[in-house]
Amino acid sequence: MEQKLALSMTQSACRHGYEPLKAQTLEAGAPPDLKEGFLAGEDLAADHPAVRNDPANIGPNQWPPQLHEFKGVMTSYVREMKRLANTLMHGLALSLDLEESYFDDFCREPILTLRLLHYPPQPPNSAPNEKGCGAHTDWGGITVLLQDAAGGLQVQHADGSWITAPPIAGTFVVNIGDLFARWTNNLYRSTLHRVINKSGRDRYSVPFFLDGRSDHLVSCIPTCVGEKRLFPDTTVRGHLEEMVRRTYAAAG
Repeated sequence: MEQKLALSMTQSACRHGYEPLKAQTLEAGAPPDLKEGFLAGEDLAADHPAVRNDPANIGPNQWPPQLHEFKGVMTSYVREMKRLANTLMHGLALSLDLEESYFDDFCREPILTLRLLHYPPQPPNSAPNEKGCGAHTDWGGITVLLQDAAGGLQVQHADGSWITAPPIAGTFVVNIGDLFARWTNNLYRSTLHRVINKSGRDRYSVPFFLDGRSDHLVSCIPTCVGEKRLFPDTTVRGHLEEMVRRTYAAAG
């Protein structure tokens, strides 16, 4: 724990580093989440233009000196996930009757986050409504999730019931985030999901969040306008800052 806290995300302007158990509350009114994690992004120096433009969301990572291969593995994984996410965004563009390259500017020098998450087993004496991860929607563009075999992920059905999303070997789970939902005027929805680790053992998952270029304008996509625009224009940065204020204020 001493080594983990030496990399606390609280000492990083862009919130990269270690996040302790119960630091975040994703479900309003619920106890803090029973998870701990390590957050990283693209490892950009403080004088990089993207960092200077948005130091609150983009910047250098903190690396554990005890784990010599950690930085290389993480950097490689971020690079591959970024490539996969770009391919998915091309597919989403085509699905909305747009040019395949429509989201390319959004994907240029994006805010992105890789989280290594550890969920201890759900305690038998849990507080009311206490979970590994409270019910929430993802904040940004899209999420690509790698999960182990422990299970625990649940997705809310349109009728309000909860559906188990069992792990399937060799696959990712892909989520639409709130930012992409508002971009499509809710044509594509961000789905409420949660984690309850009832496996009796530790659960590990690795979500990759592609949130887009910090100053990119998010205004209703022309093919999604319909009869009424449901959301005002915003930027990627503005949207994410609001999400951070909501969840970490609740945890504090």
